[in-house]
Amino acid sequence: MEIDKAIRESDDKRLKTKYNNAIYVIKRALALYSIEEVAFSFNGGKDSTVLLHLLRAGYFLHRVEQSCSNGVQIDFPIRTIYFESTSVFPEINTFTYDTSKTYGLQMDIIRTDFKSGLEALLKSKPIRAIFLGVRIGDPTAVGQEQFSPSSPGWPPFMRVNPILDWSYRDVWAFLLTCKVQYCSLYDQGYTSIGSIYDTVPNALLSISSTSSKEKFKPAYLLPDGRLERAGRVKKNSPLDGTRSPAVNNGLDSVNSQKNRMFTASIIGVGDEILFGTVEDQLGPSLCKKLHSIGWMTSRTTVVRNDIDSVAEEVDRCKSVSDLVFLYGGVGPLHSDVTSAGVAKAFGVRLAPDEEFEEFLRHLIGDHCTGDRNEMAQLPEGITELLHHEKLPVPLIKCCNVIVLSATNASELEKQWDCLIELTGSDGFLVTIESYSSKRLTTNLTDVETAQPLSKLCLEFPDLYIGCFRRSRQGPLVISFEGKDPSRVQAGVEALCKKFNAGAFSEVN
Repeated sequence: MEIDKAIRESDDKRLKTKYNNAIYVIKRALALYSIEEVAFSFNGGKDSTVLLHLLRAGYFLHRVEQSCSNGVQIDFPIRTIYFESTSVFPEINTFTYDTSKTYGLQMDIIRTDFKSGLEALLKSKPIRAIFLGVRIGDPTAVGQEQFSPSSPGWPPFMRVNPILDWSYRDVWAFLLTCKVQYCSLYDQGYTSIGSIYDTVPNALLSISSTSSKEKFKPAYLLPDGRLERAGRVKKNSPLDGTRSPAVNNGLDSVNSQKNRMFTASIIGVGDEILFGTVEDQLGPSLCKKLHSIGWMTSRTTVVRNDIDSVAEEVDRCKSVSDLVFLYGGVGPLHSDVTSAGVAKAFGVRLAPDEEFEEFLRHLIGDHCTGDRNEMAQLPEGITELLHHEKLPVPLIKCCNVIVLSATNASELEKQWDCLIELTGSDGFLVTIESYSSKRLTTNLTDVETAQPLSKLCLEFPDLYIGCFRRSRQGPLVISFEGKDPSRVQAGVEALCKKFNAGAFSEVN
């Protein structure tokens, strides 16, 4: 079988893994359902073209395992559904019918809307499962697994998604490796094809030309697969500049930044901290770093290596803080649940990030392969990679949540410096007016100072006035923090006037 042979002879380990897993899903479905009970939804696009040839290979291998084939190519008996529309590209129609003739597809052509056509088809045919070319990142993929029952309100059938975890790169690696035909529009710069009303060539593939007609490179040369839908024309799309950011922290201008308080929450993830096995260095260090650039840390917590625990804390913090910093729980181990927790907090799923995986591949080589490379699974649709030349892999930002991979103080120092350089004075981690602070010590008792300090807090609501002792027998330390040095000094003088001279000593 030519598809299976092409993949086996390929040097692309990732593609082989994706292929083997997709074939397993197909063979599993063919074992669960009879051939009369399965169908294949084909629309002429690149994803369904990949699925067609995977089904051909999967059915062939399934029959071989049942000893029903001597290695000779078998006809493709799986019923094929095609929803024909007046808004489809003529090239898609032509490719679909040509492909049907080439491979002898049993086509059921539906010319009504998708739901009505499907209801009528399932009433007339014993179909119980439909193979779909859905991939994570598609609008219809949210909440789906490789085997997913149809949604409420739809006729009952099993959705089978063999290429759910395939990336844009995987799709084109398969098509080019197997040397199969695909729709000609993909060679004209189209990267994701919808209707004639909402699809144009991807501007990222445009070629500079002196001629009046714009030219485009083929779809497989798109450098960043996450931008495959950039050719879909929609109202309020990111391309026309009218879309608002997912999270607005009020960072509208440098002036407004200087005049407001910015707050951050810090979440550590690690049973080893809660068990007392290791001492947490990163949380206190982050507090100091945020304080040094004028930010207030409003909350710091440590949670268990548990997806729900991370999700609940992130959900609590992201709505009340300008930024949330997470550390710990990043990696491929069973206890590394931070990314999954962030995804759950935002109500999205984890999806393979092609760009991030390339960084991992350069960092750890062939170990970064396979279908379940957990480190390359990032929250879908909300992840931004923060690149810096000094970092081997980018930092991860999901809306107003930043995930740090540092495991010790020196690694945190490096990542923090890069973060400050990346965001600058007008970014999301803006450096604002730093705090002015003064500390006093006294041998007065807590009882003697309690009431005067309470009144002082009412007199100076713009200052943070705190007290602590380094030991129960040691002196009381009173700290004054504020943005205005003159107010801090006024607060110190006001407290000193409430007691006899010499009651307080200032600490440098």
